[in-house]
Amino acid sequence: MHIPVLLDETITALLPQPGGVYIDGTVGAGGHAEAILRASAPNGRLVGFDQDQQALAISAGRLATFGDRVTLYHANFDQLEQVAKQINIPPVDGILLDLGVSSMQLDQPERGFSFREDAPLDMRMNPAQGQSAADLVNHLPQDELANLIYQYGEERLSRRIARAIVQARPIERTQALAEVITKATPGQGRKQKIHPATRTFQALRIAVNDELGALERVLPQALRLLKPGGRLAIITFHSLEDRIVKQFFRREAQDCICPPEQLICTCGHQAVIDLINKRPITATATEIDVNPRARSAKLRVVELKRV
Repeated sequence: MHIPVLLDETITALLPQPGGVYIDGTVGAGGHAEAILRASAPNGRLVGFDQDQQALAISAGRLATFGDRVTLYHANFDQLEQVAKQINIPPVDGILLDLGVSSMQLDQPERGFSFREDAPLDMRMNPAQGQSAADLVNHLPQDELANLIYQYGEERLSRRIARAIVQARPIERTQALAEVITKATPGQGRKQKIHPATRTFQALRIAVNDELGALERVLPQALRLLKPGGRLAIITFHSLEDRIVKQFFRREAQDCICPPEQLICTCGHQAVIDLINKRPITATATEIDVNPRARSAKLRVVELKRV
């Protein structure tokens, strides 16, 4: 069963109100969306997005009881502004983005996100679009593959792993790839807390779905869609995502972004948001016991400045 991460903290941060309009950019199985709709009863509205058609089908069933208070779209969250204009969504009271792969996707072996069970090496959140992980693994030049694994997986053994992958091509299945990576990892590395293939699988998933690019594109869109006093809440699961969110929020929360050595401001930049939490909100020990995925979750929240 899918358990929404940081659920109480997210609802507290977004402050859903009756009559409010909210966007869930990663509706998934609908856990956060359901809580937002309940908290904004009787007439709060929610627009949900997900690029995973299977997830949308599940959330549609879960949220059916809310009737026309909820509208779902099969789209990546980097299309928020485009869809909002098409359907005339007014400035919204709150936006939620719950990033990364969901436990529901990890629990579907045929999607190829995990090496726990053998499956085709796919990893596409929208299986109808783009290259699969197998395409990247089998066709990228060795140097490009190494750079991808290092950049998106922060894997220090990226060159060794890329060389082993190229030598073992073609690789079409998850456990075959995990075995190649494990064999390429020195004995000391195999004793780490995480599986030797974890970082490489993360890197491939991020690349296949352009996760960081989509995040960078959606952040300014989200601020433009908020009404004054509206809130944006983002849950991240690894340092690459969190760094992008933290730096964007920090930049948009300050007036001057000139280099520190420049004594006179010439940028003209003005703060447009207030940081609701200067440090990220993390899961309690109790939540982590129930849902281990919450261990790495970080919630950052900002509010669009009031006029």
